[in-house]
Amino acid sequence: MSSIILRSRTISNNFSSKIISQRGLCSGVVSSSSDPSKGTIISSQSILSDQSTPPPPAPEVSPQGSGGKIWSFVKYGLIAGVTGTTGYAGYLSYNHKAKALRAAASYTPSEDASAIDKYGGLLYSAAMTVPAKALESYLDLRRLVEEHLLEYTEPTSDQLLPDLHPLEQHVFALVLDLNETLLYTDWKRERGWRTFKRPGVDAFLEHLAKFYEIVVYSDQMNMYVDPVCERLDTDHCIRYRLSRGATKYQDGKHYRDLSKLNRDPAKILYVSALAFDSSLQPENCVPIKPYKLETDYTALLDLIPFLEYVARNSPADIRQVLQSYERKDIAKEFLERSKKYQRRVQEQKQQGRLWRR
Repeated sequence: MSSIILRSRTISNNFSSKIISQRGLCSGVVSSSSDPSKGTIISSQSILSDQSTPPPPAPEVSPQGSGGKIWSFVKYGLIAGVTGTTGYAGYLSYNHKAKALRAAASYTPSEDASAIDKYGGLLYSAAMTVPAKALESYLDLRRLVEEHLLEYTEPTSDQLLPDLHPLEQHVFALVLDLNETLLYTDWKRERGWRTFKRPGVDAFLEHLAKFYEIVVYSDQMNMYVDPVCERLDTDHCIRYRLSRGATKYQDGKHYRDLSKLNRDPAKILYVSALAFDSSLQPENCVPIKPYKLETDYTALLDLIPFLEYVARNSPADIRQVLQSYERKDIAKEFLERSKKYQRRVQEQKQQGRLWRR
């Protein structure tokens, strides 16, 4: 473990010059040390019209005769009846009475029933046919609407990633959020949109690509994710990119559904500045402080020792490891645990030397 920490510190020192003198990405993706007033990725301007259209004059109300009143009563009665029937059909669809209604519409008299019972049963079945047909039409319409909505609320596939190669079954998946995790995007009226790289992101991706299958999972549109990742990851350390179409829309938010990644849940780590608020699997989350243009921020590099330790030791279930941190700052807590472990090892060595004497 101490060698991992020393190696990670060496990596941090080697790439510190890159972080301080970090150049901006081309076509508007720039580093945090550059002047925010130079260059834009998109310049946009909205023009609001100050003109207002006066409201139309109120229509003249002509007195209605007795015939008009009767027709209005009938019209509103029909509207109320249709509305009530639709509402009642919706209620029945969620109630056990719906089954009774369908059974009543398909009534067949028994052979030993009397003629009066058969006649009454047939009349009752005929009377229930119309409500039963209305109910069936309502249920069919509701199924169509639900299927249509699922296209926008569920991920595009139940297997968002292709099957893992048989020789890489032991490899963990490192899922990374984009905004405020790997980069930061802001907008100003005088220059439009600009995107800034987080300090240490190049070293982070380059080093951990040796140990992990790196996946970017964002709630942004693919027209934004793809070009930004191409400029961000020039060395192709990121294997897959997932955008908004791969998220689950629920309660007005787009969530990352890690269960759809076609990977073993025990081998998935999700790193995000909004980890617990953006994932449906909090047990796989590795929280990180959000990046908002801090120039001396090393949060990504601080995570390298922990992530390298996990990749080298391959725990049976990463969820149990993450649970032991109790949503604390994992990089800081891991460093403290490493120091305690080194102290115990040194104490044991000293005790062993004294025992030999």
